[in-house]
Amino acid sequence: MEYELLIQQMRALLAGVEDQVACLANASALLNAALPNINWVGFYLAKDGALWLGPFQGAPACVRIGAGQGVCGAAFAADQTFRVGDVHSFPGHIACDPASRSELVIPLHDAQGVPVAVLDIDSPVFCRFSEADEAGLSAIAKEIERAVWGNGACM
Repeated sequence: MEYELLIQQMRALLAGVEDQVACLANASALLNAALPNINWVGFYLAKDGALWLGPFQGAPACVRIGAGQGVCGAAFAADQTFRVGDVHSFPGHIACDPASRSELVIPLHDAQGVPVAVLDIDSPVFCRFSEADEAGLSAIAKEIERAVWGNGACM
């Protein structure tokens, strides 16, 4: 996967957009089109002590994830990226889509560094996400943070 090109595409796609939902919807669409062997990509947004479904691409998903629950909730609570090779072995995994086998969840932050959302990417392939995928997608997540919650235009 050529992440540098995808970073440039994401930056250009989000530049000058003034709506958070539009930014996140296009970001999920770009990632869905660019990443092979995934079956879901989207965002969960923090609100009222839980993560709520935001813009995504894929099958219908869980609407609310409690604090610390599942891979998304655990990654958000720990404020750490979680790369899980076998989601069925993850304690407390929430099976929104039983076809998902592996998952990458990256916390997203506002301009003050406070976690405000997660980028969630699922795959039907065990161990789909490598260290290189984690690094590349983390760099893309930084672009999304800047555009949506940082000094970008999607406010």
